[in-house]
Amino acid sequence: MSTPENTPAHSIVIAVDGTSGSGKSSTSRGAAARLGLRYLDTGAMFRAMTWWMLSHDVDVHDAAAVAAHASRPRIESGTDPLGPTIALDGADVAVEIRSDVVNASVSPVSAVPEVRARLLELQREVIERALDGAGIVVEGRDIGSVVWPQADLKLYVTADPAARAARRAQEEGGSDAASVQASLEARDKIDSGRATAPLVAADGAVHLDTTPYTLDEVIAQVVTLVEQARAARPVTERATS
Repeated sequence: MSTPENTPAHSIVIAVDGTSGSGKSSTSRGAAARLGLRYLDTGAMFRAMTWWMLSHDVDVHDAAAVAAHASRPRIESGTDPLGPTIALDGADVAVEIRSDVVNASVSPVSAVPEVRARLLELQREVIERALDGAGIVVEGRDIGSVVWPQADLKLYVTADPAARAARRAQEEGGSDAASVQASLEARDKIDSGRATAPLVAADGAVHLDTTPYTLDEVIAQVVTLVEQARAARPVTERATS
């Protein structure tokens, strides 16, 4: 794993964690595109793992069964922020992983330690490759706390539950906001309460409440924070970037 001592001086890693429906994905993609960075959606990796389990008739509520199969799926993440991709065993599954059945099953799969360990390895590999260039924005629920705690900037993105539900309902084509809010809050409870890599604000993370802002305004705030993080680097490091 790269460390502050051997990471290229021009590279930067931005860790974006937070609750479902808070705007993490849109914010992370937009900021990465504006900053010329790569982008990784770790949630898509967990969804791809979940879709594999469902497609192979593995009981997603049987942790032992999920653990026994966690090493089998081949998951590949494309990191272009303007067109991120997710492939499972060589096939594009960008549509399948957003289905209702995956939505209902991803939490128990994500809670299995063997799944998290397998995907943690893959996530770190993607970050390592991105460090050969300008760097990467990585979004999820444990990026700053577990996946890459040495990130140059850690963000914890939240929004008011009603605002989150309204946004997600709109994304889903007019779903009932009340039921969406209940689903989001249930997901938060599971993610925050799991024993392995729970959803938490990482040490040193900047809390960003997106409730009163437009997407463009939130992206602008993130870009400013990244520029400040770069400016705060030691002079000797900046001189070689």
